[in-house]
Amino acid sequence: MESQDEFGAVTPLLQEYEQVQEALADPDVHSDRARARRLGRRFAELARVVAAHRRLVSAEEDLGAARELAAEDPAFAAEVGALEAEAASAHDALVQILVPRDPDDASDVILEVKAGEGGEESALFAADLARMYHRYAETMGWSVQELSSTPTELGGFKDVTLAIRARGNPAPEDGVWAHLKYEGGVHRVQRIPVTESQGRIHTSAVGVFVMPEVESDDEVHIDPSDLRIDVYRSSGPGGQSVNTTDSAVRITHLPTGIVVSMQNEKSQLQNKDAAMRVLASRLAAEARARREAEASAQRLSQVRTVDRSERIRTYNFPENRVADHRTGFKAHNLDQVLDGSLAPVIASAVEAEEAERLARASQR
Repeated sequence: MESQDEFGAVTPLLQEYEQVQEALADPDVHSDRARARRLGRRFAELARVVAAHRRLVSAEEDLGAARELAAEDPAFAAEVGALEAEAASAHDALVQILVPRDPDDASDVILEVKAGEGGEESALFAADLARMYHRYAETMGWSVQELSSTPTELGGFKDVTLAIRARGNPAPEDGVWAHLKYEGGVHRVQRIPVTESQGRIHTSAVGVFVMPEVESDDEVHIDPSDLRIDVYRSSGPGGQSVNTTDSAVRITHLPTGIVVSMQNEKSQLQNKDAAMRVLASRLAAEARARREAEASAQRLSQVRTVDRSERIRTYNFPENRVADHRTGFKAHNLDQVLDGSLAPVIASAVEAEEAERLARASQR
């Protein structure tokens, strides 16, 4: 049938589905958690292709049978219209699934929030954003682990790093990266700071950096000889020591100059493990950016400096308004957004990317 020629690319995916299914049935595979998780995610992706393909094949078979019967018995002609509509719908659904999407969409993420211009007010808003991502993750059924933070005396954060993970093996469109990758950039806040005695509205900025989390050494190889590891005592707001042992860890990746510091955990080993997770994800993100730049692919903008002029979103407290400057989304429910109701804002970015993805595919 026509679909067999048009969707010739489906055949290798169907074969891969059988191979992955067989691999997941092997108990030895599950001794390697990272590999089992990757296979599970791939199985979930391929299962969508298989289901969509089966739906199309079934719809076309039913339509073909109805047309043959209608030629002999006009009573069956009434069913042809509905079956044609179902076949067209199944066709479009399979096309959409087969359009290439971001290969990291099903990945978990490392999300960093860093205070920028605005001093203590920026640090306070960094804490607001970290709380917003916590609550949004809860609504999505994801888990959040705070890997590190540098608190301020008024309850803000100079910086905070979160690991956000989905449960199980989500389909790509349901993955953490598929939703939170749009959050990377400068977030601008306009409000009266708690430190402002004259009641004047101030503008400050916070930087958000989002990276797919690397799950195994296979994805990023880090040579131990490229690392400088320093240990020191953890400190709290104002720099006071909060630990009597040298449990905090600072890792410097000498070839790139990337520095990752961790002090939230009580043991040096735990802080080192957390720092290595973040370092691996940062290195992978840089490698990804280089690949995409070399291929002249469109990249989502991740800020290099926390400057108010590079904003992607503005949070205006006097007007209770949130505005995304990339998609044109605006809403007057800022209080709800900061309480975790981020879905409509993110949906505007998802819809824009989906439209562009389908447009690119149609031009091929």
